[in-house]
Amino acid sequence: MYGPKSTHNQLAVITHCLHNPDLVQNCSRQEAAEYLKECFEYKCFDTEVTEGMLKEPLMTGLFDDVFRVPFPAPVGYRFTFVDLFAGMGGFRLAMQAQKGKCVFSSEWNPFAQKTYMANFGEMPFGDITKEETKKYIPVHFDVLCAGFPCQPFSIAGVSKKKSLGRETGFRDKTQGTLFFEVAEIISRHRPKAFFLENVKNLVSHDKGNTFRVILSTLEELDYSVHYKVMDGKYYVPQHRERIMIVGFDRKRYHGNEDFRFPHLPDSSQKIRDILVACPDAKYTLSDKLWNYLQEYADKHKKKGNGFGYGLADLDGISRTLSARYYKDGSEILIPQEGMNPRRLTPRECARLMGYPDKYIIERVSDVQAYRQCGNSVVVPLVTAVAEQLVKTMLAL
Repeated sequence: MYGPKSTHNQLAVITHCLHNPDLVQNCSRQEAAEYLKECFEYKCFDTEVTEGMLKEPLMTGLFDDVFRVPFPAPVGYRFTFVDLFAGMGGFRLAMQAQKGKCVFSSEWNPFAQKTYMANFGEMPFGDITKEETKKYIPVHFDVLCAGFPCQPFSIAGVSKKKSLGRETGFRDKTQGTLFFEVAEIISRHRPKAFFLENVKNLVSHDKGNTFRVILSTLEELDYSVHYKVMDGKYYVPQHRERIMIVGFDRKRYHGNEDFRFPHLPDSSQKIRDILVACPDAKYTLSDKLWNYLQEYADKHKKKGNGFGYGLADLDGISRTLSARYYKDGSEILIPQEGMNPRRLTPRECARLMGYPDKYIIERVSDVQAYRQCGNSVVVPLVTAVAEQLVKTMLAL
């Protein structure tokens, strides 16, 4: 009856209402009630009855799979947050650990949506660049979280626009990059704080111009901004440098927040600690692939390049896990005595990102699980920063 996109949107509306019956937009409650009538074919039920189902879902027994999940919302939440570019849910784990309640989530990838749904009982909405999606964001929430994709962009041409009398401020700079979708939502809803994460290279891209535009945009919105490049290796056995950007509403806090990034713990991480006992033989590299990787590395070594596979030191840490890991696993290979090395398993990749073992990653293929882990945040690192953010926000 419905195409995949329509079905996903219906499920997003319904599950958001089930988890947040008093916090979602009125349009969401009305739509959810209508969708329930259609989905369950309760033709004899009017909207008032189906709205009652949404308010007391546990009474019906129809939505057990939505609530019986590994990571339910905390009881007695202390603040609300939205989860943009949600991926497989690393930010949500971090914020729920601080007793935060998620009131809106968005993720365009259907496979990541599936993983998110399995763990939190909530289907994320889709493309956040569409007004059709943005209309479901609650008017008020406390924290905006986003591991936004930073597509390369340039500020070249700004001076030319000024000479032509065109706008070069916030509204003009929103064109063409996903960061400015986040900035527009911050501008529209004015949360108390935001928490953004991105690759380390964001700081140096385009000779630092990209990051200067991002900072000036956030400050133009009247937020005080704190940022720091941090390495996940202090929390997981992986070298993974990311920039953390935290902001607080100046109109509310007047720049008086005493925010400090967490002190990094002593690093004693070992990759052997995240390995499974008996990995499937399918993760061992074939002779053909292993020979190719060795020849490729040797060729570039002779040219003076550093390209090649990374054979992990089991008592050390690994290289950075990428979303392309499914292709050959070359950046992180596990040595095996008397055998070719092997890839990490999807479960090991999840552990490498700091996800607990009860986190469900088996609802998607290995390829999709590798992609999701490679695109994820390091959960314990983001959790440590989130703890400082929430402590600062609630103290003011």
